[in-house]
Amino acid sequence: MSETLTAPLARAGTMAGRSLRISRRNTDALITSLMLPVLLMLIFVYFFGGAIDTGAPHSSYVTYVVPGVLLMCAGFGSASTAVAVSEDMQNGIIDRFRSLDIGGAAILAGHVAASTARNLVSTTVVLGVALLIGFRPSATPTGWLTTLAVLTTYIVALSWLSAAIGLLARTPEAAGGFTFLMSFLPYPSSAFVPVDSMPTWLHAFADHQPVTPAIESLRALLLNQPAGNTPWIALGWATGLLLLAIGLSGALFRVRTR
Repeated sequence: MSETLTAPLARAGTMAGRSLRISRRNTDALITSLMLPVLLMLIFVYFFGGAIDTGAPHSSYVTYVVPGVLLMCAGFGSASTAVAVSEDMQNGIIDRFRSLDIGGAAILAGHVAASTARNLVSTTVVLGVALLIGFRPSATPTGWLTTLAVLTTYIVALSWLSAAIGLLARTPEAAGGFTFLMSFLPYPSSAFVPVDSMPTWLHAFADHQPVTPAIESLRALLLNQPAGNTPWIALGWATGLLLLAIGLSGALFRVRTR
């Protein structure tokens, strides 16, 4: 492999290691990102699950809600990326990195790689707790691989979008506030209740937003049900968001570091 390719990858790997070490030291934020989706799942399953009609009387509510919680977990976990990027832009470390010939692409890719690793761990924790409280997936090996592909693509896309938000925000506090939208999107979707149960005026948004096809794909794949072309729609949404976020973050980084 040529040096022109290995050098940027090595720099991105170094930046990812740095971000993971910082996350490991920030135990409060790490525990929150791991435990909040688990607590939300337990609240919906045990507090509200008995009162929510999902249209599938022979399956427990935990079976319905887990795919949505997995996507919500990705949103919560990627929010810390926006804060970390904003902190880097504010404390002057970027100038130090640039003097070491570490470009913006490597810095941002390191943050995204670390975010992806953290999110995969947190989603594994959520899935493990779901199994303990009664979730019983019946996915085929192909279904598991497709589930991992959809979930990972969304995690990477949301992480890049969070990096762009971190560059756009002027303070870490503002960056954390802006990422609320990503954490909010699973609510007006099929994550917790069927879209048909929502008010008519909300159907159009719930049916045509990025999170809904991802949740429907995960639900069908994990339960070994017909998914149709929904996984392709979900991957299309995620890929579009990813390309938009990469382009936006690159432009914002150049503006912020002039």
